[in-house]
Amino acid sequence: MGRIEDTFARCKAEGRSAFVSYVCAGDPDGPTSADILLALARGGADILEVGVPFSDPLADGLTNQLAAQRALEGGMTHEGLLEVLRKVRAGTDKPLVLYTYYNLLFARGLEASCAALKAAGADALLTLDCPPEEAGDLLAACAKHKLQAIFIVAPTTPPARIAAIAKVASGFIYYVSRAGVTGERSDLAADLAAGVAEIRRHTALPVCVGFGISTPAQVRAVGEVADGVVVGSALVNVVAANRASPGKAAEAVGAKVRELAAGLERRP
Repeated sequence: MGRIEDTFARCKAEGRSAFVSYVCAGDPDGPTSADILLALARGGADILEVGVPFSDPLADGLTNQLAAQRALEGGMTHEGLLEVLRKVRAGTDKPLVLYTYYNLLFARGLEASCAALKAAGADALLTLDCPPEEAGDLLAACAKHKLQAIFIVAPTTPPARIAAIAKVASGFIYYVSRAGVTGERSDLAADLAAGVAEIRRHTALPVCVGFGISTPAQVRAVGEVADGVVVGSALVNVVAANRASPGKAAEAVGAKVRELAAGLERRP
């Protein structure tokens, strides 16, 4: 098994869901973002989701848009991304999932992109704007370079389309907890458990829930119904609050992930 499968098997054996963290590579700068990712790994994140900064992040709310903007304005490049991945991979064996957009891969060539990302330590791609019907070339490149291809299911996705997504997905299914873009929310969707159950009718892959999860109580609640809990904006906000003192950013994010991941302590 690969790192992702191993992680979910370990978490299942421990009687808990996996904690999936998200931050943007290059925010507030490349070296600091690598330190932040390593702090997340040490603090309790089981899977590290790494945002690839993009000028048109259509799936992201304001918090993550600003993170991408800071990274790009700070000079983050493709080679800089690879350097961040290499540094993180040298410091942890936890899975690295690239949260990206199709144009960033296509512009450099799908084969070349996948080869470079795999060599730098990536385990999977979550390509936000690539629907399964158009994913043939990307799936082939991922398979050749042993990258898993993660797809998103939304609350509005009909059963037939969930089945189509499940046929091509690997690693896990990312279930968006509510319609809209990323960002902290004060409550969880009322139909969350039903949405996860519907996905499980079509696949044996783990189901991770993200978008809007920002408190220990929300992490705990989602962990009761999902195989993984994704937290992004709540962590990115900590990075933003400490961007004037990058040396403190990793420490602050590490403390935040420990607070949030405590909701997933082993259940009896």
